Amino acid sequence: MQDVERLLRENGLRVTAQRLAVMGAVSARPHATADDLAGDVRASIGSVSRQAVFDTLGVLTEVGLIRRIQPARSAARYEDRVDDNHHHLVCRDCDRVVDVDCAAGYRPCLDVDDDLGFDIDEAEVIYWGLCPACREALTPGGLHT
Repeated sequence: MQDVERLLRENGLRVTAQRLAVMGAVSARPHATADDLAGDVRASIGSVSRQAVFDTLGVLTEVGLIRRIQPARSAARYEDRVDDNHHHLVCRDCDRVVDVDCAAGYRPCLDVDDDLGFDIDEAEVIYWGLCPACREALTPGGLHT
């Protein structure tokens, strides 16, 4: 908890119960949606509005303490793994999201052949497929059992 308090202060943010609860919820359930996190925060500290949780997620994302990802056709999700260039696997069936380390090297996705003058500081790669559980649930005909 003291590390989170220190991180908040180092980023110019006041330490509040709501910010601590949101950081705790994101840490406990990586890749959760804002609605899921709002429920977790309410369970932790009691009454808090959905909008207050959304606002806190926005502030924490803005200062770089958490990361917002939004796979195509999905709600935004949040995680606190912000110190590396990792990517995500998303199951097309159950929407499970998991981290996957960068394909090769330290930051290969940031080294492009022609950056067209851009200062590239982040790459977002999302791999899509079926997770093992959903793949196992398929019958030989491709229909769910």
